[in-house]
Amino acid sequence: MLSPKRVRYRKVQRGNMPGNATRGNTVVFGDYGLVSLDRMWITNRQIEAARVAMNRHVKRGGKLWIRIFPDKPYSKKPAETRMGKGKGAPEYWVAVVKPGTVMFELGGIEKALAEEAMKLAGAKLPVKTKFVSRAEMQLGG
Repeated sequence: MLSPKRVRYRKVQRGNMPGNATRGNTVVFGDYGLVSLDRMWITNRQIEAARVAMNRHVKRGGKLWIRIFPDKPYSKKPAETRMGKGKGAPEYWVAVVKPGTVMFELGGIEKALAEEAMKLAGAKLPVKTKFVSRAEMQLGG
């Protein structure tokens, strides 16, 4: 599971996610990408499930890049705990994803195989996704 080696603060506030992605919104490494159309927190388990689904479909051919990293701790209070007594302990890690964020990239395989693999990965994620190619993005499509 993905998680940071160390962080400056053990617990963070929720924050807000206005606007679209201004960084990480183009296909840089591979030939094809999976772009988020919604804003949401993606957990480390969801990222791993999508990665496994893609790798299994391409039968470990080509190369996969994971462009998001869960660096935000999600804290939770224990069940049946009364209000107050401070913030709960960190439970797991999430990545902040905005519309337009390229979450995964694939390279070194044909388009049909990449598209099917990305579709399977998108089914594991809580956001609506779109398959894009590097050529389409450069044309402005």
